[in-house]
Amino acid sequence: MQGRRSSTFSRLLRHGFTDPGTAERLLNGDALSAVRSDPVLLDALGATADPDQALLGLVRLAEALADGERRTLLDTLTAAKPLRDRLLGVLGASEALGDHLARHPGDWHALVTYEAADLHPGVDDFERVLTAAADPDALRRGYRRCLLGIAARDVCGTGDLVRIAAELADLATATLRAALAMAAAEQPQDAAACRLSVIGMGKCGGHELNYVSDVDVIFVAEPPGGDQAPASPAGDPGAPFDEGRAVQAATRLAARMMRICSDTTAEGTIWPVDANLRPEGKNGPLVRTLSSHLAYYKRWAKTWEFQALLKARPVAGDAALGAAYMDAIRPMVWQAADREHFVTDVQQMRRRVVDNIPAAQVERELKLGPGGLRDVEFAVQLLQLVHGRTDTSLRSGTTLTALADLAAGGYVGRADAASLDDAYRFLRLMEHRIQLQKLRRTHLVPDTEADLRRLGRGLGFRADPLAGLNGEWKRHAREVRRLHEKLFYRPLLDAVAQLGPDDTRLRPGAARERLQALGYADPAAAIRHLEALASGVSRKAAIQRTLLPVLLAWFADSADPDAGLLGFRKVSDALGRTPWYLRLLRDEGAAAQRLARVLSSGRLAPDLLMRAPEAVALLGTPDGLRPPGHAALEQEVLAAVGRADTPEQGAAAVRGIRRRELFRTAAADLIDTYGDDVEHDEPTAPAEWDPGALVDRVAAAVYGLTSATLSGALRAAVRSVTDGDAQPLPSRFAVIAMGRFGGRELGYGSDADVLFVHEPREGVDQTEAARAAGAVADELRRLLQVPTADPPLIIDADLRPEGKSGPLVRSLASYQAYYRRWSLVWERHALLRAAPVAGDPGLGERFVALIDPYRYPEAGLDDEAVREIRRLKARMESERMPRGSDPTTHAKLGRGGLSDVEWTVQLLQLEHAARLPSLRTTGTRRALAAATAEGLVDAADAAVLDDAWVLATRVRNAVMLVRGRPGDTFPGDSRELAAVARYLGYPPGHVGDMLEDYRRRTRRARAVVERLFYEG
Repeated sequence: MQGRRSSTFSRLLRHGFTDPGTAERLLNGDALSAVRSDPVLLDALGATADPDQALLGLVRLAEALADGERRTLLDTLTAAKPLRDRLLGVLGASEALGDHLARHPGDWHALVTYEAADLHPGVDDFERVLTAAADPDALRRGYRRCLLGIAARDVCGTGDLVRIAAELADLATATLRAALAMAAAEQPQDAAACRLSVIGMGKCGGHELNYVSDVDVIFVAEPPGGDQAPASPAGDPGAPFDEGRAVQAATRLAARMMRICSDTTAEGTIWPVDANLRPEGKNGPLVRTLSSHLAYYKRWAKTWEFQALLKARPVAGDAALGAAYMDAIRPMVWQAADREHFVTDVQQMRRRVVDNIPAAQVERELKLGPGGLRDVEFAVQLLQLVHGRTDTSLRSGTTLTALADLAAGGYVGRADAASLDDAYRFLRLMEHRIQLQKLRRTHLVPDTEADLRRLGRGLGFRADPLAGLNGEWKRHAREVRRLHEKLFYRPLLDAVAQLGPDDTRLRPGAARERLQALGYADPAAAIRHLEALASGVSRKAAIQRTLLPVLLAWFADSADPDAGLLGFRKVSDALGRTPWYLRLLRDEGAAAQRLARVLSSGRLAPDLLMRAPEAVALLGTPDGLRPPGHAALEQEVLAAVGRADTPEQGAAAVRGIRRRELFRTAAADLIDTYGDDVEHDEPTAPAEWDPGALVDRVAAAVYGLTSATLSGALRAAVRSVTDGDAQPLPSRFAVIAMGRFGGRELGYGSDADVLFVHEPREGVDQTEAARAAGAVADELRRLLQVPTADPPLIIDADLRPEGKSGPLVRSLASYQAYYRRWSLVWERHALLRAAPVAGDPGLGERFVALIDPYRYPEAGLDDEAVREIRRLKARMESERMPRGSDPTTHAKLGRGGLSDVEWTVQLLQLEHAARLPSLRTTGTRRALAAATAEGLVDAADAAVLDDAWVLATRVRNAVMLVRGRPGDTFPGDSRELAAVARYLGYPPGHVGDMLEDYRRRTRRARAVVERLFYEG
């Protein structure tokens, strides 16, 4: 007997029970007799935050049920895991909801239906439950029933923190509406005498409510005749539009609504409704008219009141009046930052909140204490109110949404935002679990071992709940406090402070030592740049003295700090008189950091920027580095050509747009590769860093601007040939992209391989049509090949029939005749990447229809054709590799490089695309993925090939970014080689690792190519 008891005790202890004696007694009681031996029940209890509490709650619920209903509960409990998890999870996390179920045992049915992870009940769903309540107690019961479902989704993980907080806010909204409707039904005369709108404030307004919180509101009322109805004559109590009577009636309604929610009865209370955020607080009238609100906010409101209004939203009552209130108030909120001492006032208010916390509670205060929730909220709100004046994307009332918007806009570093997001979620989850236990409004971390243990287990710390909870809580609190100090008190100058006073003064002696320590190769030249930028007493020089210490450190976090500083001086000289330039760098920390990255990461982006310095503005806006859509870009290019007086001017306009977009693409690539944050010693790519995604994005952007450039140049060429569109071109004309262009795989230095095709218009002489089409092609190439300082766009038409010996332009019929009679294997191979890119779209489609049978042959390839392709590949490897090149590091033609991967994939397309339509794509990665899905390539082999192709592409892009000219091999210059390594993600001093990794990964790819391409 004693042995069995010891065994039971041990089992209960292993499942997390702290009072196994009581647990055994409860399990052996009559209430659970039907399930006491079911091991599933014990496992489920052990998975809860507090197994002892969950078991006691289950017993109380079972005892409260009639015999038949109890059997139904227990049968369902053991058979249905969703109910088991939800019911026991709630009972283990909330003593208060256990009490509710003991009083209203039938409410367990509210937990039977499994809520899928994507289910998010809203206000309407909650209203359907609450509007059925006949009296305030019924409303309280309905509220608790809805709360059961929210808590179940919460503790079972089918709703995350943001969703649960939003559901709680929606439940509060539905409750306010039901309470207001109840008050109106009790006081119909008052309801008829006014229009009343309830404005949600605080966490309710921000859609991020706690389980138990005062629901902050503001009341606004108007007479029941419309916003513009005239007031009645004084002293006429029967007039229909008397504001005084309306306010009195609304006040009675509002007061009754508040009591319905706040009063405590046998059913408990819902939550207090707090109207103290209204004008004049407790000393002001409970309800005001809209004009009275506006008069107060215009004349008397304090800074904190506008900060509070940031979260305001209508939640109940007259919707039109609520919308009118928001339309009137919102502009005031976003002008508040213009008030004198605004930032100082907000900072002082936060300090006062901390100072007023009792000393005995400050270490346990989860909400108001240092490193608590308010630190996150105040920092986010301050940044919102400052930057949201001009950026409407920052105006969310929800803290985490606003934080994400700030990060997306560059106002907060991505790493900082991620840390704050993680910390805020964890702290709010702690707050939720603490409040859920007794459904009491508290923000203090408990101090008893039992409560802390329950809290830790509820947050997932099972092995050592107390140590796990304390360690994670303190870690997040420290991070919140650090970032709060950085963003809230020193949002712009935190990096300057870290450099020290000597660095910020830029004195010659200290500067020389500092520059040498930072890695500047020519400190004397660097000092000359600093003196030119920062000397004098002008406002521009003062701002530069603030910026330069930060920029110097950012430049130093690159392979070529000297080039970065020189580039910054050139840009500043070009834009120094432009008022927005330094303001952009001073006020938008992300813009300055991005500029530093761009200027110090190679030659291509700075060279482009020097020719169009105003493109710096792209670095300071939330969407500045996002390329425009292809349609929008093409429309801009064609419009620019249309405005030009001559074809040459049109082509110049096209080149200008191309220059800007190439800079945008290069800058975005560099910034996303290195990451926005430079608070680390070595460059670390962001968490979402994906080389393949970066390559695809660059390729898509360069393809878009290249195709738009061709469309614009084609329009200019046609206008030139037809004398300014005086006569229509006698032939339809289309440009077909080939090679990397057709595959949408262009890099920064890629040529544009094309074919030109025309089709005479009906009734036009064939010779005349051919002559005009040839003139257009010649003019297009002439316009694009005008020598400029921009990276050239070389139009290569050598893949046309008969190569350089053949006509530049052919008619569609001529292409058909040629491919039918004369096409060679390599030409059909080249057609795999053909795709229309500019000119007449119908003609482009007809060309594709013409070539499909040749590039996707119905019979595949015979053995001789396969041997021919292999011979061509082997010949290319031996003859086209530049003399002296290392075949192990040549990105295009070398071992495991682009050519190896592409020819392997294209051979599969030639052999199988006729029967497998998924292979009919012009892109290498897309075709490789399709071949893998079709079972033609093993997934592991495909991964090796894809990795090598992406790596080789990134090497070519890196060389162009670093050197400003295309290349297929790693640079010989040590500084350039180091810059390539930094672009590829290697820390300083790891160039050897980069080369070794490249050789290893491409060697693996070559082994796959040998098997798939050469051996078949």
